[in-house]
Amino acid sequence: MRKSLLRSRILLLSALIAVSAIIISCQKENVEPKTTAPVAIQKTVVPQYATATRDDNMALGNPSGAVANSSTYPNNYLMTKTQYTMSYNNSKKTCNWVSWQLSSAWLGSTARQDNFSADNTLPSGWVQVGNTDYSGSGFDRGHMCPSADRTGSVADNSATFLMTNMIPQAPNNNQITWANLENYCRTLVNAGNELYIISGPWGQGGTGSAGTKTTISTKSIVVPAYTWKIIVVLPVGSSDVTRITSSTRVIAVWMPNTQTVNSQSWGYYRKSVDYIESQTGYNFLSNVSTTIQNTIEAKVDAGATN
Repeated sequence: MRKSLLRSRILLLSALIAVSAIIISCQKENVEPKTTAPVAIQKTVVPQYATATRDDNMALGNPSGAVANSSTYPNNYLMTKTQYTMSYNNSKKTCNWVSWQLSSAWLGSTARQDNFSADNTLPSGWVQVGNTDYSGSGFDRGHMCPSADRTGSVADNSATFLMTNMIPQAPNNNQITWANLENYCRTLVNAGNELYIISGPWGQGGTGSAGTKTTISTKSIVVPAYTWKIIVVLPVGSSDVTRITSSTRVIAVWMPNTQTVNSQSWGYYRKSVDYIESQTGYNFLSNVSTTIQNTIEAKVDAGATN
């Protein structure tokens, strides 16, 4: 009897131990996972790209030292417009040079106005070249600052059609080789650059579609022997002059004002800035440090042409 009671108690105790083990096991399985510190979310840093702006059209300097004094400097008369700056020559009835900045801030959707007109801002008493004075000459009314570089507004585009911005330009020079260079400049802008450009005529006597001439019109508008252009290429940014270095790309071209120019790419006519200075007597890029000038003006560009 006692043995039977003892056995029963042992069995009961064993059962209690087994049940306790099951309960403890279940409690362990239901333990909540440890709470970990929240993971910091890393923010993506978006690069801040420079915004293109309309900057000083003559930021790199005044090549001929032009002055806005018509009585003292009639052949080196400084004319400052919103869209470009120029030196005008009252004897030649053309510009000596035109300087402008080109960035995407100047470009828009304005159509070409084709409203060639006399520049009534010339000093009183000066002969004004009109829109028909090139007619029948065999030479185009060749823009220095191109129409397509100023498409931000009607006023901007119309300013490029003032006759003070024109030179008698051989059609093949103007419409093919020169135009290809103008288009390439805008390609550089579309790639994220801003440009400083100076261009002009030089010499006397060019060959157009009606032959060689030294002047056209009864107003004796001088036909240049050459057309030239200097282009400084910078990534979009601010404080532009201070960002020009000895490795900055500078394109300079010197083209005969003839019908044969169309037989070559504009790249064929590349020269150094020093060369154009030696021909014209102008001092280009004068606002750039002398040390940097000495380097970049001696180079002949060998970069892409399209």
